Parts: sequence; C-alpha cells; structure tokens
Amino acid sequence: MEIRSRAPLRIGFAGGGTDLESYSSKYGGCVLNAAISMYAYCTIYPSDDNRIKIQAYDNKNSIDTKSVSELPITGDHLILHRGVYNYIVKHFNNGKPLSFFMCTSNDAPVGSGLGTSSTMMVAIIEAFDKWLRLGLTDYQKAQIAYDIERKELNLAGGKQDQYAAVFGGFNFMEFRKDGSVIVNSLNLTRQRILELESSMLLFYSGISRKSAEMQLELAKNIIKDEIKNTSAARRDTMKAMQKIKKNAAFMKDCVLIGDFDGIKQSFREAWENKKKTSAFVSNAELEKIIARALENGAEAVKVSGAGGGGFLLMLCNPVNRQKLQNSMEEIGKVYPVKLSFAGAESWIVENK
Repeated sequence: MEIRSRAPLRIGFAGGGTDLESYSSKYGGCVLNAAISMYAYCTIYPSDDNRIKIQAYDNKNSIDTKSVSELPITGDHLILHRGVYNYIVKHFNNGKPLSFFMCTSNDAPVGSGLGTSSTMMVAIIEAFDKWLRLGLTDYQKAQIAYDIERKELNLAGGKQDQYAAVFGGFNFMEFRKDGSVIVNSLNLTRQRILELESSMLLFYSGISRKSAEMQLELAKNIIKDEIKNTSAARRDTMKAMQKIKKNAAFMKDCVLIGDFDGIKQSFREAWENKKKTSAFVSNAELEKIIARALENGAEAVKVSGAGGGGFLLMLCNPVNRQKLQNSMEEIGKVYPVKLSFAGAESWIVENK
C-alpha cells in the first residue's frame, strides 16, 4: 500500500505580514491569497522493518533510522518531516512509533516565497491523516501545521501559508486577535478566473541563483525584522502595516467585481508599503528586475512572500503577455499561473 498526498503552493496578493502573530494578536490581520497548480508532494510506504526512512528529493536530504524505538526522532536536517512525525505519534498514536518509508518533493525550491515549507508540512500531515484515518477537519490540519512549525519548531513566519495549502482556491483570510482564523472563499465566475490567469505570470528572480538555504535564511531575517519592528510599534512600520491590511480588503473587492485597474493599482501600493516594513524586503538587484518587467509589458509587480528575492508576481494586459514573457526569460524563468481550487488531497494506491 502507498499513501500519496499533495498540497498546493500559493501566491500572495495582499495583506502579507498582517498574519504574523506579533501583529494579528494586537490588531487583527487579513490576507488575500490564491493557491496555484504547483504542489508539495508526499508518499508514505508503511513497513514492518522497525525503521524510518525519509527521502526529500527537493533538498536531497535523507533520514534512515536503525530503529523506531527512540522517540522523538532528532537531528539537524529535515526538521519539518521530523516535526510532523513526532507530533503525530505523540498526539494521535499514543506515543507508539510508526515504521515507514517516506519520500517528498516540491515543484518550487525552498525559500521561493510561495509557502513551500508550510505547504510541505500540510502535505505530510495530509498523508498521515489518510494513513491513520485520523479524520481531521481542514481547520484542524491547518492549525496543526501552524502549531508544529511556529510553536514546536520555533520557525518564524505567519499563518496564511498553512491555510492556503489546506483549503486551496482564492481566499480572503481573517486572523483575529484571539488567534482564530476565518477562511472566506471567493466565489469567482469562470470568466473572472480565466482573465486573472491570463493576466498573471510568475518570474523566478535572478536572485534565485543563490542557494535555497541562503534564500530561506534571507526570508527568515525579513520576517524577524518585521516582527521586531511591529513589536516595537515603530511608527513607520505600523503605518505601513495598517495600509497593507486595508489594501487586502480593497483588493478583495476589486477581484470580486473584476476591477483589474484597481487590482493593479492595489498591487503597486502593496509593494511600496511592504518595503517599509523591513529594510531587507527589497534590494538593488530586485528593483532592477522589477524595472525591466515594467518596461516590457508588466503593469504591476510584487514579490510573493517575505521579499528579498524568490518569485515575483507580475500583472499585465493579456495582449502584452508574450512580450513580457520573452523579455523576462532572457534573465530567468517564467511560469504561467493556474489557480488550484482543490486544496490538500490524499489517496491510496493498492499494491498489486
């Protein structure tokens, strides 16, 4: 028997940063994001050899224990995989070890700004949920992923990635002061979806020439800087965060009514305000790439994720799409955007 799962990555439209606990616990946050047809994958092969073997093909790390009797599984790599396993065994399997071979992969590199780490956690949780028949709800899966990543592993970041990976679709998410989360799925017409997909392109910035580890470390530093600035209630940071939050609600309305001029203007404002939350969000190389995109058909550009590099989300008139794509492919890789509405999924393959 093989248990497979996948969870979609996401692009951030507006509100990113207001899902950080340092901000949302005081002021409440809201984020507009959309799951896309790029995924984190997990396969579990249950075994009876009293061993745990994990292979992560995206970062080429692995674990091979000689015995599952020692709990929790410790080490300094594949912390996401170990974190989920240790949590599942402790909270859902009465502390009884499990024996299996797990392999994972990802359509985008870690630190790319598409929520890869949180999405991988959701994919692994989804696979365990299917295997052990835990019957977890969508909200439970997302909250468990958040608790493991932010509280058990103490990894810096917000809350939107876990919920986007579980629920899929185009969502306006509310992060309340009491810690609760409300996911509002936008009911978009087929015409609106097609126009959005035709107007968007993802560009993997030239800064991605850095290793995935360096890009991930940069994202962590940006998040920590934003948390520090928010916690200290710096006037310029707080003003920018308030505008980011307000902008998310405005962009949601623009998406629902099909106001593409409003969406593009909101994108531009979102990027300018994002840069005010941390000195590390942008840099000369990134601004040069954005300028090139704007000179070749893009009407609005913003970084998806914490910033500093990774994927850029570009908006354009579909008439200028090919011109923009041709120009940007001279310096990096361009991806079409297709929205994913299924969310995290799992299935079983019976061995013949």
